[in-house]
Amino acid sequence: MSQKRKSVSEYQLQPTRLQESLADGTTRCNLCLWKCRIKHGQRGFCQAHVNRQGTLYNLSYGIISAIDIGPIEDKPVRNYRPGTTIMSIGSYGCNFRCGGCHNLDISWGVEALDDLAKGESTAAYASPDELVEIALRYKVDGIAFTYSEPAVWLEYVLDVSELARARGLYTVYVSNSFVTNEALELMAPHIDVLCSDIKSLDDPFYKDICKLATVEQVLGSIVKAQQLGIHVETRTNIIPTRNDEPVMLKAIAQWIHDHLGADSPWHITRFFPSYKLAHLPPTSSDLLWQTHKLAEEVGLQNVYVYDDKGCDCAESNVSVSSYLQGNAESIHQVKKCAAPCCGEEGILLKKYETDQ
Repeated sequence: MSQKRKSVSEYQLQPTRLQESLADGTTRCNLCLWKCRIKHGQRGFCQAHVNRQGTLYNLSYGIISAIDIGPIEDKPVRNYRPGTTIMSIGSYGCNFRCGGCHNLDISWGVEALDDLAKGESTAAYASPDELVEIALRYKVDGIAFTYSEPAVWLEYVLDVSELARARGLYTVYVSNSFVTNEALELMAPHIDVLCSDIKSLDDPFYKDICKLATVEQVLGSIVKAQQLGIHVETRTNIIPTRNDEPVMLKAIAQWIHDHLGADSPWHITRFFPSYKLAHLPPTSSDLLWQTHKLAEEVGLQNVYVYDDKGCDCAESNVSVSSYLQGNAESIHQVKKCAAPCCGEEGILLKKYETDQ
């Protein structure tokens, strides 16, 4: 069942766009390939969708964790509107648990999402209309959904994208591509660019960060996006001892050549130590350029090496509230869902109700 709704000016839960009521009383989320079955008062793996009396709602709709402005090339996207400026935004929640994540507070957002579920969040909120107006005010050419996995707040992504396109802005979706075909079909009319990771061609690598994920699923989603008419560019972050075998890296290049085309861009990025992988060294420059050579050998025509930057991270020191209308105090007031699906206390999960 696909849910549609109008955007609202104040924070409140929005129905999950792809959900299905099951015979056992649970409701299944069909946004990503976890396809979580969720009971009342519980959340899915991403922590961003909650079941309230049989209906799934997006908990993070309109909640902004980061805003940054820069060139589209930093996403990284090189073959779509080069030289233009893009406003990047993120929220909270992810369907992967990558050991080298540089965006933990933004991407996983466990504490931030818990605060929303408790009715105690002071995070910034922007309606889709307000977000697009911000982009126009800063005279950017497009909006990128990044930092966190866009699939987990697809409701907001779609609402913003529809408005953005109507105002002449393009949209970029930076993703791990662990997403359903149904979600891709919803995205296709509104998303211009998919920048997707191909992290490895080994299933054990993906199982380590998402126990349900397979290489076939991720690659299938990337191909599907291109078939739907979305401009696709791919990225591989080379991690020493984890996915740095030249044979496999060449195989990734070959797969891109054979399935996306010889002119399909591939971005090779440098790993920097972080989180559970802080003990590993940065990727050597020699390996990055060796991989570039291997890609050219298989016939890829647009291969880019990033020696100085590994992830698409928010770099600006400008706070989110500085982009929004109003003072910081009003922007960071406590957020409680304004919809009738929630009680006066704004508590959304059974585990917090029990603690009261």
